[in-house]
Amino acid sequence: MAKRKKPHFKRVCLIGIGLIGSSLARVMRRDGLADHIVACARKAETLETVTRLGLADSVTSDLVEAVAGADLVIICTPIGAYDAIGRAIGPALSPGCIVSDVGSVKQAVIDALSPHLPDNVHLVPGHPIAGTEHSGPESGFETLFEGRWALLTPPAGTDRKAVEKIADLWRSAGSRIEIMDPVHHDQVLAITSHIPHLIAYTIVGTATDLEDHLKSEVIKYSAGGFRDFTRIAASDPVMWRDVFLNNRDAVLEMLGRFSEDLAKLQRAIRVGDGDAMEELFTRTREIRRGVVEAQQHVPPMPQDD
Repeated sequence: MAKRKKPHFKRVCLIGIGLIGSSLARVMRRDGLADHIVACARKAETLETVTRLGLADSVTSDLVEAVAGADLVIICTPIGAYDAIGRAIGPALSPGCIVSDVGSVKQAVIDALSPHLPDNVHLVPGHPIAGTEHSGPESGFETLFEGRWALLTPPAGTDRKAVEKIADLWRSAGSRIEIMDPVHHDQVLAITSHIPHLIAYTIVGTATDLEDHLKSEVIKYSAGGFRDFTRIAASDPVMWRDVFLNNRDAVLEMLGRFSEDLAKLQRAIRVGDGDAMEELFTRTREIRRGVVEAQQHVPPMPQDD
């Protein structure tokens, strides 16, 4: 099999450069995928950190300045900012530019950005399913995406070459690629990612409301399950607020199903129905085995720079 040619961009603009954006910048630096990388962020201290780490060739807080002349723009901010970003950058985008993103919800991204982008600009939304609970440009590392899925949800009629170029970018980062309908993506991620985060936030929130003597012991004697919940619940609160607001319908549908199943389990415990509990726990073990076989069981961990 012929070796796949790595994509190359003249000028890449990263709008927002936290965990995902800085990890992608590191990949582009490592593989020489861009002649020039510009990072755009609101906070001066973020841009200073980016400069210190050498993640970009130039930095700015001005969106129009950031996207000028770019052939690739990747939005890495919370989804709630997309409409304002699209409105600001749309008139400044060069013909043929590809606009992508890394958000965990996809139909809302298309709805927010499409009205502001010129017809000669290609929108290829993306979602790398990778991350840690850490945020900020210092938290990124170039192996974050290795062995992970990158889901692309281009609207119907999107230029195939643009889609393939974004696919090749994620392949260069070590990701496996899937092209997916955006609505279907949002339904799948509601149960595999969004509801687990909602549950984690709720359980940890319940623990924080306990009496002081119980709360201290919960922290002191945290078992593996609770520790995992605290890791998930330490994720960026603004990002996850926007995920739930922008995937409301799918999250509420899956949350309703979960609530029904939880009520069944609650009843089984109340009436002492051990058979029902054992049957459920047996089925859930099979899901875990499937996750392990798909090699999605080990979360990516940061490495020392």
